[in-house]
Amino acid sequence: MKKVYVDDCMQKDYVYILSEGVGENFASEFQPDLCPQEMLLLGIFGGKYLNDCQGEFPKIWFTAAKLSPQVKDVTLNYFSVDASQSLGEWRRKGWIHPQDPRGWFQWYCRYYMGRRSEDDVRQIKRWKAFSRHAGAVRKYCEKYDFSCRRKQRQALLHWAYDSRMI
Repeated sequence: MKKVYVDDCMQKDYVYILSEGVGENFASEFQPDLCPQEMLLLGIFGGKYLNDCQGEFPKIWFTAAKLSPQVKDVTLNYFSVDASQSLGEWRRKGWIHPQDPRGWFQWYCRYYMGRRSEDDVRQIKRWKAFSRHAGAVRKYCEKYDFSCRRKQRQALLHWAYDSRMI
């Protein structure tokens, strides 16, 4: 087991334990299509995610990641659309757990690295619920028509569903 110490602009003096191997031993009902590195490479959240806490994760994740150092740039998103709500809106809706103040993707990155926590069940339930958007894309779009429902496709990428396969 390895301890990870976090001290960034959104989280001070937070420590967690990696109890599983990287990318291993996921809950049986949690089978994302994409790993965090693939998501960052494709372009998610307008490139404005994990910018000040890259030291917590493998450097390789950021080698070719589409990141924006200053402000969100939706042209960096795979589908070049804004498919995100603000962090303030996430907080207002009660989606943020204190251990992961940046939200679901931060939880997923830490889960992928091997952290297991009391919030796993809730986050996996949220991930499963998000799959309804894939159903809408399948229902209303021709297969591989990336011009159809681009915002939903981008949002699916934010949740580790590979909407390029729909």
